Amino acid sequence: MLIVLDTSVLVAAARSRRGASFEIVAGLPDRRFKTALSVALYTEWQAVLTRPEHVPPGLDAGDVLAFLRYLASVSHLQDIHYLWRPFLRDPDDDMVLECAVAAGCRYLVTHNVNDFRRIDVFGIEALTPADFLRQLRSQP
Repeated sequence: MLIVLDTSVLVAAARSRRGASFEIVAGLPDRRFKTALSVALYTEWQAVLTRPEHVPPGLDAGDVLAFLRYLASVSHLQDIHYLWRPFLRDPDDDMVLECAVAAGCRYLVTHNVNDFRRIDVFGIEALTPADFLRQLRSQP
């Protein structure tokens, strides 16, 4: 199963080792799912996660970039051939949705579920990290 991780999940994982976001990210790669990643989404991950306020204590931007390269290496790299813009209110969210649609993802994991209303028309469900983990645990 392919999923897309919104940038908000990576930010939450960087801020705390206690939550569902960290559990998902720290568990990659996972045999039950694979993350889909486009060049645009990867660029956003880099821009946001290297901001000083998002760099975990004791690390620097270089460490963050190295980790993001690792995440890219265990992800399905997805080309985007069709843009669905504008579909959502935020163009950055459209870019995340486009990756999910192009990759045929079942889930888009985000802390901002309300920002992704209406994506069910593409057969994609927006789930919080905690809800995604519950969904994984309920599968045989």
